Amino acid sequence: KGATYGKPVHHGVNQIKFARSLQSIAEERAGRHCGALRVLNSYWVGEDSTYKFFEVILVDTFHKAIRRNPDTQWLTRAVHKHREMRGLTSAGKKSRGLGKGHKFHLTIGGSRHAAWKRRNTLQLHRYR
Repeated sequence: KGATYGKPVHHGVNQIKFARSLQSIAEERAGRHCGALRVLNSYWVGEDSTYKFFEVILVDTFHKAIRRNPDTQWLTRAVHKHREMRGLTSAGKKSRGLGKGHKFHLTIGGSRHAAWKRRNTLQLHRYR
C-alpha cells in the first residue's frame, strides 16, 4: 500500500502497521550507530509503558581473539557486513517468516516472494 492508484476502495493506508519487530529496529539502529562493529544478535531486557529495551550484541571483527578463533571467525568475512540491515539476525529472520517446520511453509524457497512466484509460474517445457 502507499501507491494509491485506482479506485478509492484500495486507498486504505491509514491502519497499516510496520512489518518488522521493534527488536529488529533496535538492531538496525545499533548497527548504524556503531558502523565498525558487526551485529551478532539481540535479546529483550525490559520494557515500560512507552519503550521496549533490547541489548544488542556487537562484535569487533578486527580483534585478534575473534579473528583467530575458528568458532567466531565466520563473522569476520565481508559477506556478513550489516547483517541487521538485511534481516539475517534472529529477529530479522522471524519477521521475514523464515524457519523450520510446517508453520513456515509460506517461505519455502527463500522468501515469501520466491515461494509465491514458484507457485504462480507455469513452466511449459519444450518436449512435453
